[in-house]
Amino acid sequence: MDCPSEEQMIRMKLADLTNINSLDFDIPNRQLTVFHTDNHDQIFQRLDNLKFDTSLINSVSVNNFTEKTNSVDQEKKLLWQVLAINLFFFVLEITTGFISNSMGLVADSLDMLADSIVYGLALFAVGGTMTRKKNIAKSAGYFQLTLAVFGLIEVVRRFVGTETIPAFQTMIIISILALIGNGLCLYLLQKSKSKEAHMQASMIFTSNDVIVNLGVIVAGGLVYLTNSKYPDLIVGTIVFFIVGQGAFKILKLSK
Repeated sequence: MDCPSEEQMIRMKLADLTNINSLDFDIPNRQLTVFHTDNHDQIFQRLDNLKFDTSLINSVSVNNFTEKTNSVDQEKKLLWQVLAINLFFFVLEITTGFISNSMGLVADSLDMLADSIVYGLALFAVGGTMTRKKNIAKSAGYFQLTLAVFGLIEVVRRFVGTETIPAFQTMIIISILALIGNGLCLYLLQKSKSKEAHMQASMIFTSNDVIVNLGVIVAGGLVYLTNSKYPDLIVGTIVFFIVGQGAFKILKLSK
């Protein structure tokens, strides 16, 4: 339980259980607290089916339980802002990536799209039926996986073929802009000071994006120093694998 998609998997797995009052996620410590009535056997069985190496830490009685109220509208507004930023840089990076012949930028754009899919799942599936949520997850997962596969095929083609060396200036400039965009997202998420699990998970995702941006910037510098296409292709390969891994996690949501 270390990313937004896994949290979504757990929420969807338990969504139709009427004896659950509240779920409290602690992603950094990989712990989930379930406030429920009746026994916990069915809850534990469903969690165990996810193959997350589930173990019961403790089961205690809670008196005078009061479900926490959240500023849902404010969090939705924040997630819409972060989603808009990610979608903008997805379009910018994939466009300039093809223009500059940089697979690193194209891969980074798909990483932005992967984040957008996770945020979109959380926003568009709110209040929907279980079938609707699963269909959204399945469509998004297959779409993301298809993009990752085509990206890896293109990387292989460029490795064995004769390709123009990527425009390192574009790689560096666009990646710096994307870095600023992710920095803005991180600022907005931290400014909210929300302790909710999905908000904390979004910060983890955005922090990882910052690392990817830095990787593309470094690759652009190495393209300049070595006058070679390989640094760009290596970074692109790594990011495409990350995107593909995220797609498989999202597809688990539809099961």
